[in-house]
Amino acid sequence: MGSAYTPGLTVSSDIVVRRTRRLPIKGEVLVKVGDSVDPKSPVARAMLPGALQNVKLADQLGVEPKDVTQFMKIELGSPVEAGQIVAEGKKMFGLFKAPIAICDFTGTLESYSDITGNALVREPSIPIEIDAYIKGTVVDVMPEEGAVIETRCAMIQGIFGVGGERQGKIRVAVSGPDQLLDEGNIKDDDQGKILIGGSGMTASAIKKASKVGAAGIIAGGLKDSDLIEFLGYDIGVAITGTEKINLSLIITEGFGFLPMANRTFELLRSLEGLVASLNGSTQIRAGVIRPEIIVPDPPQAGKAAHEEKALALEVGSQIRIIREPYFGMIGSVTDLPAELVTLESGTHVRVLRAKIGSGEEVTVPRANVEIMAVGS
Repeated sequence: MGSAYTPGLTVSSDIVVRRTRRLPIKGEVLVKVGDSVDPKSPVARAMLPGALQNVKLADQLGVEPKDVTQFMKIELGSPVEAGQIVAEGKKMFGLFKAPIAICDFTGTLESYSDITGNALVREPSIPIEIDAYIKGTVVDVMPEEGAVIETRCAMIQGIFGVGGERQGKIRVAVSGPDQLLDEGNIKDDDQGKILIGGSGMTASAIKKASKVGAAGIIAGGLKDSDLIEFLGYDIGVAITGTEKINLSLIITEGFGFLPMANRTFELLRSLEGLVASLNGSTQIRAGVIRPEIIVPDPPQAGKAAHEEKALALEVGSQIRIIREPYFGMIGSVTDLPAELVTLESGTHVRVLRAKIGSGEEVTVPRANVEIMAVGS
C-alpha cells in the first residue's frame, strides 16, 4: 500500500515565517524594505471615509425640493457642525421667524439635491493603522497597501482560537501538560501576560484572566460551554478572531479537557519569560488560518534540527479531525481504502476510517485530518 501525506500543526523551536500586513483600502506605507520593526511599529495607514448622513432640508424648511438650492447658507465642500444652520427660508409676511434647516451631524457638506430636497453630509474620516504584529524585518513592500514582515522564531499553531492579535510575556502557569488551568493558577500581576495551561482552561480561569488583564491563554483544550459562557453567545468554527473580548484563547488539542502534547508544552516552557505575539484568529475552510503564538529570536535558533513538514498517513497513525461533525476529535487510523468515495456534495474523495476516543469508528475525508507527531 502506498503512503499518503498530510500536514500537521506547526510546533517548531526554530523556523522563519512571514506575515503580510495589508490595509483594507488604499493608503500610505510607512516602512521600506530592510527596516527593523517591533510588534507595535506602524506599517501602513489610511483614512476610511466617514458615513454619509442624510439631512432633510425641504422638510425642515417646508418648501418644495426644487426650491432648496436658493436657501442654502453654506457651500458644497464646507465643514459643518452638529446643530449648525445650513439653510434658511423666508419670513412669512414679516410676522413669523424664517424657517431653518439644522444639520444633526458633524462633517463636510458633500451634496444637496433639488429633486429629493435633501443634503448629504460626510462624517469625518476614520484613521486606520496596521502594525507589524511581530518583531522582524520588512522584506517586501506593496505600494499603498502594506508590507511583508519576516522573522526567525519559535512558532506553535493551535487547532482553534478566539480573539485577535496581542503581545505579552509567556508565563507557564501549571506544573505539567496534564494539569488543568484554574483560577487559582492565575496571579493578580498577570496583566499583559500569555498564560500557559495544561489539559485545559476552566470558565473561572478565563474570567479571572480577563479581569486581571492577561493577554491570552494557551491550553490543550476548552469546553465549548465554557467558551459560550465567556463570550455570551454561541460561536461557529468557520472563522473567528473578531470577538470583542480583552484576551485571546488558543487550544492546541481540541474541545474538552485534553492534555497538551508534551512537545508543545516543553517548547512553551523553554520560552517562558520571552515576549510573544499571539493571534487567536481561526478559519476552518478553504484558505485555512491557524491560531498561533510566535516568539522571535528563540534561544534554540540555529540549534534545532530540520523539522518535517509532512508525515506519512498509515494504519495506526494518530490523527486529529479538523472538520465538523467530528472537529477536534483525536483517533487512530484503522483503514485507508484505496477507492474514491462520493460525498453528499457529489465530490469524489479518498477517505480513511479511524477509531476516535469514544470507541466509535468513523469515516472521514483524508483532507479533513492532520497527523499528530509521534511522541507528541
